[in-house]
Amino acid sequence: MANFIPKLIFKIAGWKAVGQAPPLKKYIVVGAPHTSNWDFVFGLCAWKLYGMKPRYLIKREFYVFPLNLLFKATGGLAVDRSKNNSLTDSIVEMFAKREEFVVIFPPEGTRKLVQRWKTGFYYVALRSKLPIVLGAMDYKLKQTHLSEAFYPTGDIEKDFEFFREFFRNVTPCNPAGFNPENVRPA
Repeated sequence: MANFIPKLIFKIAGWKAVGQAPPLKKYIVVGAPHTSNWDFVFGLCAWKLYGMKPRYLIKREFYVFPLNLLFKATGGLAVDRSKNNSLTDSIVEMFAKREEFVVIFPPEGTRKLVQRWKTGFYYVALRSKLPIVLGAMDYKLKQTHLSEAFYPTGDIEKDFEFFREFFRNVTPCNPAGFNPENVRPA
């Protein structure tokens, strides 16, 4: 029954989920491109269809009643971007304390066009010795895609080339908000 609504939404919208979640207990998902609030709706559906129970990062400003109830129920982790705190350290610690944990990072950090991606996800993966799974929503093909698990090498420029190629032909909801050439470390 839990998958009924996501299946129905995907069927009505003409979408399908491609690939599968890795059979791992801990990993990081890079969700991109993020150009619209619709990404959240289709993302929630996709996570259910992939059988995932991830946590995801969301600005603390959005974490207000009654939306906070939705975000809490669906795995939201409120992030306070106004303070100079070490989100990377906090998430590394969360991974260390749990047997099963999946976190989705939006590397752009916004729905607007960015010149470079934030790199926190990359350093969490390196420090925690965890793989990265790339997740994309292609609005032209009406498909969600998951990559196979990728273990970062420590060569950030080389690894970002791999990320850039994965997202190169993905069409976001708002194409003006994403340029695959900007998939570079900040």
